[in-house]
Amino acid sequence: MTPAEVTSVYERSGALLQGHFLLSSGLHSDRYLQSALALRDPANAARLGAAVGEKFAGKGATLVVGPALGAMIVAHEVARALKVPMEFTERDPDTRKMSLRRGFTVSESDRVVMIEDVVTTGGSIAEAGTLVAAHGATILGYGCIADRTGGKPLPWREPLVSLLKMELTAWKPADCPLCASGSKAVKPGSRPKGDA
Repeated sequence: MTPAEVTSVYERSGALLQGHFLLSSGLHSDRYLQSALALRDPANAARLGAAVGEKFAGKGATLVVGPALGAMIVAHEVARALKVPMEFTERDPDTRKMSLRRGFTVSESDRVVMIEDVVTTGGSIAEAGTLVAAHGATILGYGCIADRTGGKPLPWREPLVSLLKMELTAWKPADCPLCASGSKAVKPGSRPKGDA
């Protein structure tokens, strides 16, 4: 899929939101990619996941892992494209640390593709990757539908593979012009403020 085709999927599904948003990183933005709206259509999910999966074809993956909740659908579709199982990490309700639950396991023999829907700071997928690496697995790479990092350094050494690079403005709350104009940021994502 081309970047224009990916953008079109988000626009047609109402997943490219305009407004004043509080990102999970704590930053504010005037646009937000709500992947859940794009991925709720199984045809979109399959198409996007297959396109991300193509980027990892032939690398010998044995497992796809993504952090819950946002990455689950696209990680599942990437796994389908690669013909391997998919697992997800989630936060332990007591410690709030990323963990493998529900009987999921990662072994030293696993060759893992880490998947996220949208990467802004990379915090959640990096934490999931650290957990996978702690189990001795080999991480083949990190992938996502949309990269909105703006080229900033990420907390892992492998390159980030994406279908779309999207430059979305983000501000620290103290520097946010929308806040200065009296607008209040809303949290459209799935995680409580403060989670990576």
